[in-house]
Amino acid sequence: MYDSRLRLSNQVADEVNKHFQQMVFKTIIQRNVKLSEAPRLRPACHIYDAESRGTVNYLNLRRN
Repeated sequence: MYDSRLRLSNQVADEVNKHFQQMVFKTIIQRNVKLSEAPRLRPACHIYDAESRGTVNYLNLRRN
């Protein structure tokens, strides 16, 4: 999961894009507390919190 506030996240994203180029999806899954909570509580993230930013990111990835 990506957090734009962290230098390490930005560096990793740059390296992945540089190395894999066209094989990288354009959709970014942003770090989100709801995504971290969902597996512990067992429902899928889209059931646990369909409105969370992370869930929306995953749905956008699925559409692409």
